[in-house]
Amino acid sequence: MQFSNGFFIQFIRLAGPFWHSENKSTIRSLVLALFMLTLLQIGIAVVITMWSADLFNALEQRSMTGLFMQIGLIVLIFAANIAVTTAHFTIKRRLQLDWRSWLTHRLIGLWMADGRHYLVTHIQGAHDNPDGRIAEDIRIATEAAIDLCHSLIYSLLLLISFTQILWALSGIVILNLGFVEIPIYGHLVWLAMIYAACASSLGWWLGRPFTQATDARQTVEANFRFGLVTSRENSLAIALVHGEANERTRFVALFKDIVHAWQRQTHTWAHLFMLTSGYSVLSMAFPILVSAPRYILGSITLGALMQSAQAFQQMAGALSWPVDNMAKVAEWRASVERVLGLVNGLDHLEQEIARHDPHRIHLKKTEKDVLRFCDLSITRLDGIVCVPTMDYEIRPGERVLVTGNAFTGSKLFKAIVGLWPWGEGIIELPSDPVFFMPPRPYLPTGTLRAAICYPSTHIEYTESALAETLEWVGLDELQEQLDHVDNWDSALSREQQQRLGVVRLLLQQPKWILLQESLDSLDSLCEMKMLKLIAQKLPDAAIMTITNEPLAEAFHQRRIVL
Repeated sequence: MQFSNGFFIQFIRLAGPFWHSENKSTIRSLVLALFMLTLLQIGIAVVITMWSADLFNALEQRSMTGLFMQIGLIVLIFAANIAVTTAHFTIKRRLQLDWRSWLTHRLIGLWMADGRHYLVTHIQGAHDNPDGRIAEDIRIATEAAIDLCHSLIYSLLLLISFTQILWALSGIVILNLGFVEIPIYGHLVWLAMIYAACASSLGWWLGRPFTQATDARQTVEANFRFGLVTSRENSLAIALVHGEANERTRFVALFKDIVHAWQRQTHTWAHLFMLTSGYSVLSMAFPILVSAPRYILGSITLGALMQSAQAFQQMAGALSWPVDNMAKVAEWRASVERVLGLVNGLDHLEQEIARHDPHRIHLKKTEKDVLRFCDLSITRLDGIVCVPTMDYEIRPGERVLVTGNAFTGSKLFKAIVGLWPWGEGIIELPSDPVFFMPPRPYLPTGTLRAAICYPSTHIEYTESALAETLEWVGLDELQEQLDHVDNWDSALSREQQQRLGVVRLLLQQPKWILLQESLDSLDSLCEMKMLKLIAQKLPDAAIMTITNEPLAEAFHQRRIVL
């Protein structure tokens, strides 16, 4: 597992501003409190080793008074440790949640802004499954970062404290080589350092493949979740065409990827467990065996022997922080890299949009009531031109039919609303916003009233306006369900959803309307009825329509052939 300078710089740029945010006073107070509590934890650990020495000395001397004194002291230590540990845990959890909340809000703000969530899917980069990166990887990136940072500081303070204790307890050991005697000061300190260095080196070597294995597993887990969510969202379409067998096959294939990634991670993790399990057993026995000859020779007391063993364990444990936290560091880095992948993709997209590239479509807002295409050409992602240079002008009240290739027409509509920058030329937009009605309107889960009024709030429209508009489009039966909560994407038929799209359009009363096969589930007569209803209720609105309905040509005044 290797860390590059670029990785840490990117992580600091991503998460560092949290510590200087508007709540920095509270954040820094929490950090200070956490550090002070960590110092108290170190103090308690030191006191426990001193208490252990006094206890075993009392046992060695068979002193009942000393024993009862140590019992009283351990009760005080017990109470202090509970209070410090609980307070530390509470503050650390608060800090983790605050950091996660800040980073989640920041990334959601970057992702869910001006169609970036859609545009980013069309550029290359490691930013797939943004839902998993925001929901799960941010949690791991922030929680694990604070856990690892605290444990590292704790280990460093532990190392400083117990190195001094172990040095004093080591005394002087004379190494007799026959022809010369060499005094060795603090021999237990040197043994602890050698012991931990060997274990750490072995741990780093065994754990090198673990980062890649963890990253691979998180990726396939996210792919599996995304596949399940996609099928749930399209359950009606799957049921109508009896596609369950295909979905099962796809799920099995996705889960096989998880099995392979799990086995790979298990294989690499097993090597780490072999080391850590053996290391934990050896660290209990090794210091006692090393110091036992001095106790047998009468150089130290039983209390000093046990205190030496505990100090050795604490020092070796502090030095072995890389080994003990290798798995967590690997998981943390993998999650950070996934979050950075999404952030870098959004940043790259932002730079592409901000850069005045002649090979990009540029939107120009004007104060004129006109939609104009100036030397506009539209290309596919691979650069192939699908709409050659066109100059066209649409004025209020005009009804324009877009014919030819429907997929190319959808790219034209997306270019108008800023969701397809690939191409050249300028689109001059009118001062009023453009209403784009896709083949299937988005109906968020919640009350039907809120779903119809989306993205506006339902308080902007009166009860009578909603009832009247539902009656116009032939959905009188839904008036009683306005305050019901449901998943309307699956509860309503496609025809009902498209009719609700017309309700939303009529409520918002836009002056510029793009209809992309928005009524294709209706029969010919109903579709024409809806188009005439829109023209009747919004006579000054300009309408551009993509439809396969032959009767629609008579409704429109002009035609664009793509």
